[in-house]
Amino acid sequence: MSVRVRFAPSPTGALHMGNIRLAVINFLLAGGDPGRFVLRYDDTDQERSKPEFIEGIARDLRWLGIEWKQEFFQSRRLDLYMQARDRLIADGRLYPCYETPEELEYMRNRQRARGLPPVYDRSALALTSEQKETLEQQGRRPHWRFRLDPGEIRWTDLVRGECVYNAAHLADPVVIREDGSFLYLLPSVVDDVAMGITHVVRGEDHVTNTAVQIQMFHALGGKLPAFAHLPLLVGADGHKLSKRSGSLSVAELRDKGVEPLAVHALLARLGSSEAVEPVQDVQVLIQGFDLGRFGRGTPRLDEADLMRLTEKLVHGMGWDQVAQRLRSLGCDLADESFWLAVRPNVQTVADTLPWYRILHGPMVPVCEDAAFLVKAASLLPPEPWDEKTWKQWTGVVSAQTGRKGKALFMPLRLALTGLGHGPELKVLLPLLGRGRVLQRLGCAA
Repeated sequence: MSVRVRFAPSPTGALHMGNIRLAVINFLLAGGDPGRFVLRYDDTDQERSKPEFIEGIARDLRWLGIEWKQEFFQSRRLDLYMQARDRLIADGRLYPCYETPEELEYMRNRQRARGLPPVYDRSALALTSEQKETLEQQGRRPHWRFRLDPGEIRWTDLVRGECVYNAAHLADPVVIREDGSFLYLLPSVVDDVAMGITHVVRGEDHVTNTAVQIQMFHALGGKLPAFAHLPLLVGADGHKLSKRSGSLSVAELRDKGVEPLAVHALLARLGSSEAVEPVQDVQVLIQGFDLGRFGRGTPRLDEADLMRLTEKLVHGMGWDQVAQRLRSLGCDLADESFWLAVRPNVQTVADTLPWYRILHGPMVPVCEDAAFLVKAASLLPPEPWDEKTWKQWTGVVSAQTGRKGKALFMPLRLALTGLGHGPELKVLLPLLGRGRVLQRLGCAA
C-alpha cells in the first residue's frame, strides 16, 4: 500500500520538538517523498491562529529538509465540514444539546456519586421540538454532539498494539460549538478521508479521540487509515514540552547551531529499540524505518544529545559541505586548509567564526614573556611553511632557550592566538603566515 501521511499543526505558536518529532516520523514513513507528505494547518481557531506562526512552521520544516507538494488550511474548507455536518444530522448521528457548562458539571458529579462513568447522559435526545424552541427563545444556542454507536471499538495500533474501547464508557463528543464553529474531531476525519490519508501518526494523548473518530470514519463512509500513537516526549527535567513556553523550539535550536540531521537522527530513533547515532544522509533513516520498533515508555529529550550529535556530524563534514555556509558567516578568505585545521575544535559550524577572526583579523597578543617571544621571533625560518615547520622551529627555540613542554609552547600559543587552547599550532602556523606571526611575537597590536 502506498503510504500517504499528513502533518497537521495548529498555527497557534512556535513548533517545539514534540511537534517536530511527529513531522519527522511522518516524513520518514512517507519515504521522504514530498508527494506523500501533506501539510495541513488546523487553523479553525481563528482567534489564536496567526500568520507569523504559519510562516514559522513552514520555515522550521524546510530547515529540516521536509518538503511537501500539497498544503491545506482548514479555515478554507468549512463548506466540506458543513456538508458532513448535514449528512450526520440527517443520519441521526449529530444531535443538538443545550446544557450550560454548570449543568454538565452537575450531571458528571451526580454520575460519579452513583458509581457510573462521568459521561454525557444523552438527555438532549429526549427533548421535543417545542422544548428546543423554548430553550432557544431563552437565548440558548445548541452545541452538537456525535452519537456513538454501542459496542466495542477496536483497532490494531502500529505502536500500542491491540486497542479496545467500550463506547458505553465514552461521552458523545461535542463536535460543533454554540457559535457554529467546529472542534478538532470532525474536520480532521473529513480531511483525512478527502485527502486519502493512509496512516495517522500522532501523540498518545489522541488515543481516546481515535476511538471516537473511527466511528466518524464509518459514519461518513470513509476508508479507515492505520493509526500509530507515540508516547509524548518530556524534557530532560521530566516536564512536558510546550510550544507556548517555547521549550526546545526549533528556532532556538537553529540559532544554537544544531544540525538538521542531528534532529532527524535523534527523533527518528528516540524511544525505539534502535541506537541513536549520527547519519550524513537522511536516506539512512528512511531505509527500513519501522514504527513497530517504538516502545510505550516515555522518551526523554535532552538538548545535550542534540549538541553531541551535531558535533559528530560537523567533525565528519567535508569542505564542500561547509564552504557556502562559511561564506554566509563572513569567512570570505576561508579555504579547505582552514576548515580542516579548525574542524576538530568546533561543535557547530558557526564555532569556526572566532577562529577565522583569530587567523585573519586584528588581535591583541597575550605576552607572558616579551624577551622570550622576541628571541623566538628571531629564530623563525623563512617561508614557505607546512605542518613540519612548527616542530622544526620550536626545536630550535628549545635548544636556544632551554625551554621545554608547557614553558615552551604556552607563551607561543597565547601570543599567536590569544587563547590557551585550540587547534594544533602545526596547522595554524602556515595559515597565520610569517608576517602575522612576527607581528604577534613582537607584541604589536
